[in-house]
Amino acid sequence: MDEERIREIQEAIRAAENALVSLYSARDYLNSASTWGWFDVLGGGFITTFVKRSKLRSAMECIEQARHAVAVFRRELADVDNAMPLAINEGDFWEFADYFFDGFFVDFMVQEQILHARTQVQDAISRITELREQLVNLLV
Repeated sequence: MDEERIREIQEAIRAAENALVSLYSARDYLNSASTWGWFDVLGGGFITTFVKRSKLRSAMECIEQARHAVAVFRRELADVDNAMPLAINEGDFWEFADYFFDGFFVDFMVQEQILHARTQVQDAISRITELREQLVNLLV
């Protein structure tokens, strides 16, 4: 494998890792918001609502960072694929990513929506992790 191809693969791996950092942070904030959301559902007051919304704002900031990081990852992955077509199975990930990141900023007032967002973030983590591992395997 030539040095240029190795460099492109390494750049794609770093881009995947950057996206994962933001997604892990978003997941943590959504987990916390979910916990606070249950307290809110069970009769929490002003402070509970305030903390829940604060966690949600932080999660949205992380998801915005992840959206940018996933776009960079997509470009880097395309660079690798353009240099030499890959046997990486992306499936419908990009369709999912476009839908998820474009439609993410919804009203989080309902606990079910927090849980749904958490599931979507976990799905994105799983898919990017899988693609990253496939890239790493190309270097072996």
